[in-house]
Amino acid sequence: MQAVFKVIGVIWKMLFLLHFAVTLILLYPLFYLFLMRKEWYWLAFKLKRLWAHILVFPVGIFFTVDYKFKPKPGKTYVFCANHTSYIDIILSYCVLEHYFIFMGKEELKKVPLFKIFFKDMNILVNRKSMTASYQAFKSAANELRNGHSVILFPEGTISRRAPILKDFKSGAFRLAIDEQIEIVPITFENNWKLLQDRAFLQGNMRPGLARIVVHEPISTKGLTENDVETLKLQVKKIIEAPLKKYKEFKG
Repeated sequence: MQAVFKVIGVIWKMLFLLHFAVTLILLYPLFYLFLMRKEWYWLAFKLKRLWAHILVFPVGIFFTVDYKFKPKPGKTYVFCANHTSYIDIILSYCVLEHYFIFMGKEELKKVPLFKIFFKDMNILVNRKSMTASYQAFKSAANELRNGHSVILFPEGTISRRAPILKDFKSGAFRLAIDEQIEIVPITFENNWKLLQDRAFLQGNMRPGLARIVVHEPISTKGLTENDVETLKLQVKKIIEAPLKKYKEFKG
């Protein structure tokens, strides 16, 4: 029976990837047009949100959001979320309604077609280069000053031991403190149960209900560089709390 479920899972994963590729190709001309000028980026963002919904529902991925806090339109935030699956990126656009800049790892620019989103609109981080990483966070600071929220994964990459969190990197918290911007923690509870970051024939792969929590914001007003570690641990504790109910959290 386990072999049967594995075969069904592989078929579902193939359909999901095909659905992703086909819909991106169909929408690509519009994305290309909207990304030609910065004043049209908000249209590209709206289209991304529509595409995100198109991606998940037809393949049987649904989601429920526990909004402990509803982000206010027109206000700027630094959103920090745990990272357990590539579905996290898609569902970010479903969960957050107002415009934000996505910060992702540099490897995303190698994905055919998808790399168009990181030419100017979003920001790639090369964590292997201190200079490049500094420039990326400098760009993020400029976006915050221009009134654009930023979302990033402080783990830096997908946790292979999900739902157990990887160590958080300091960039997001230093950015929020420098700009005196509130941090909003987000927990993706079980995306790793739906589509796990493994080899093609390995890991979890199935439709289902994704559970998400948007937590209360944390003020950085008055905080300094000396508070980075404390803030980092505070955010990690908040994101981690809903994950402790899963037996896999304990290994």
